[in-house]
Amino acid sequence: MRKYKVGYTTGVFDLFHIGHLNILRSAKEQSEYLIVGVTSDEEAISVKNRRPVIPFEERIEIVRSIKYVDEAVKENNTDKLVAWDHYKFNAIFKGDDWKGNDKWIEYEKGFLKRKVKVVYFPYTKTTTSTILSKYLYNLLN
Repeated sequence: MRKYKVGYTTGVFDLFHIGHLNILRSAKEQSEYLIVGVTSDEEAISVKNRRPVIPFEERIEIVRSIKYVDEAVKENNTDKLVAWDHYKFNAIFKGDDWKGNDKWIEYEKGFLKRKVKVVYFPYTKTTTSTILSKYLYNLLN
């Protein structure tokens, strides 16, 4: 039996790589049903100040096709408490590079009130979207 009935994780999932897969696999191992929010192009531009390399429709199709994902949804608002209002998940999963971050400390307080567990997984440092983006930028320039 898995720890959580409904789990949730989210990301841009641009330049999909092993770190993304690690989070999805680990989240599914703990969730009976895993919902994955895929950040819209507009929200990614707003938050990261750059357009994803891979368009939203392709990114969500990739995520939707992964065997660990039960449902992939469009994330137009990166506020995780707004996502909870809609999906009522029991646990939210994030890479541990966010642990201790002011924003996530506030999320932890909000989720504690909602009886939602915040679970951090080890961040995959060898391959990241930032590393891949820099490599592509250098390759093209």
